[in-house]
Amino acid sequence: MRDYYVYILSNISKTLYIGVTNNLERRLYEHKNKLIDGFTKKYNLTKLVYFETTTDITAAIYREKQLKGLLRSKKITLIEENNPEWDDLSAQWNLLEDPSLRSG
Repeated sequence: MRDYYVYILSNISKTLYIGVTNNLERRLYEHKNKLIDGFTKKYNLTKLVYFETTTDITAAIYREKQLKGLLRSKKITLIEENNPEWDDLSAQWNLLEDPSLRSG
């Protein structure tokens, strides 16, 4: 079974971005290295502050839409209940090389 991730990125100003992916490490590499044009690149959203995992893509897409529909205050509460310091949850990951280039 494949895992799917719903995630929230932020920046120093606490701007929020919600996305879904089947490879969180690769997606974070892309965001952190500004490989994706758009909102995350424009606002320097590179800090992973929250994520959820599921094996059901339909559930992941539903949850992404659900989170996007929440008031900002509810999103902040969700983040702070799980990550009160707004730490970058990917800070200890080895994102210096493109994960898609690794063997194995």
